[in-house]
Amino acid sequence: MPGLGVPVPRRAASQLAAGMPVVPVLIVSGIALVDVIAGSGMFWLPLLAAGPALAASTNGPRGVLCVGFLAAVLGASRGVEEAGLGRETAAVLSALLAVTLASALASALRGRRERVLAAVRSVAEAAQHAVLKPIPETVGPFRVAVRYSAAAAEARIGGDLYALVPTPHGIRLIVGDVRGKGLPAVEIAALVLGVFREAAYDEPDLLAVVGRIERSLARNLGPDDFVTAVVVGHPRPGQLEVVNCGHAPPLLIPASGGVSAVEATRPAPPLGLRGLVDEPPCLEILPFSDGDQLLLYTDGVIEARDRAHEFYPLAERVARHLSDEPEDVLSAIHDELLTHVGGRLHDDAALLLLRMQAVGEGEPVASAQRARETALPESEGPEKPEGPEGPEEPEGREAVPVVSRSRSAAVGTEGGRRTDAAFSAGLGR
Repeated sequence: MPGLGVPVPRRAASQLAAGMPVVPVLIVSGIALVDVIAGSGMFWLPLLAAGPALAASTNGPRGVLCVGFLAAVLGASRGVEEAGLGRETAAVLSALLAVTLASALASALRGRRERVLAAVRSVAEAAQHAVLKPIPETVGPFRVAVRYSAAAAEARIGGDLYALVPTPHGIRLIVGDVRGKGLPAVEIAALVLGVFREAAYDEPDLLAVVGRIERSLARNLGPDDFVTAVVVGHPRPGQLEVVNCGHAPPLLIPASGGVSAVEATRPAPPLGLRGLVDEPPCLEILPFSDGDQLLLYTDGVIEARDRAHEFYPLAERVARHLSDEPEDVLSAIHDELLTHVGGRLHDDAALLLLRMQAVGEGEPVASAQRARETALPESEGPEKPEGPEGPEEPEGREAVPVVSRSRSAAVGTEGGRRTDAAFSAGLGR
C-alpha cells in the first residue's frame, strides 16, 4: 500500500513470523532433522503431528495452521524421498491434515473461552468495587488501610465484608464474615453492606444500626445462615463505640505500646441468630486518642494454619510490625500470613487497620482547606443574618433554619488523592 514505506510482501512476512509459534516450529524441525540423520524411512514422520497439537495450547488458529503447513511440507518432502507418492506418504499427510484442523478448532474454542473468562473477570472486578467500595487512606481524623484476599481461585470477592462510612453521626465502619463461601456468601455480604450504609446515615445510635441489619437478615437469611460482625463508631473525639456480634475481638494498639483484645462484656450471637437470645448486644466504649490503632480482621486470618497445623498468631505478629503507616503494617502482616500458609489461603481473609492521626499529621489538608475558605470573596460567602435572630420571614411562612456546613463536609483533594471530605460527598450522593 502506498505511503506505508514497507513493501506488502515484507510486511506480510513479518506478520507471519510474529504469529509463528517458536517451540512447535523447533519441534517439527527437530523431528524432520532426526528422520534425515537416522535414515529410518517413514518411522519418525508421524510425530510431526505433535507440532500443531502443541501450538494449539498457546497460539491462535493462524499459528496452528502455520505449524501444520510446515509439518506437511517437511512430511511430504521426506515421504516422497523415502517412499514416493504411495500409501504411507498419503497416510502421514492425511494424519497431519486431520490433527492440524482439529488443533486449529481447539485453539479457536480456547481463545473464545479466554475472552469469556476475561469478560467475567471484569464483571467480578466491577462487582467487587460495587460491594466492597475502596476506602481512602485518610478519612476524617483517621488513617485507614485494608487488605482482602478471597480463598476461591481467581475470585476477587468472597464472604468477608468491610465498609467505612462518614455520616452525620460520626465515622462508622463494619467488618464481618458470612457463613459459607462462593456466590451465596457474596449475596449475603452485599445485603449486609447495603443495609449498613443506609442505616449508618439514618440511625444516631450504633445499636440501632445493628438492629436494622438484624431485622433485614431475619427476613432474608436461610435457617442455617448467619453473619459475624464488628460495628464501630466514632461519635466524638477521643472515643470509639464497638458492638461485637459473634465476631473475633478487635485488637487495640495504644500509642504507648502493647496489643490487647477488645472482648465484649456480654457476648452476643452473630447477626441472623438474634432470636436465640432475648438480650441485645452490648455497646463497648473505648478511649481512642492520637496515635492509637484498632485492627479488625476475620477468622480467615487467625485460623490460617501452617504445615504443622499451627494457627497464625496475629496479636503477636502485629506487635512486630507496628508503624505509623497502617498500609505498611498490613502489607507486612499479609505477606507473613501468606508465608505462614505456604502461599495460598484456604478461607477468605480481611484486615482493616484504623489509626487516629496524631496532632499535626493532617495539617496539610486542614491548611489547604483554610486557604480556600480565606480566598473566597465576601460576595460568594454565606449571607450574614440581619440582627441577632436573622432576617424576618414573611408572615404566614415558617422560618427555615440555617444549616452550616462543617469543615469536614467540604470537598478537597491533596496530591491527586481523595480526602475524607470528597469521600463523604461521594457516598452521600
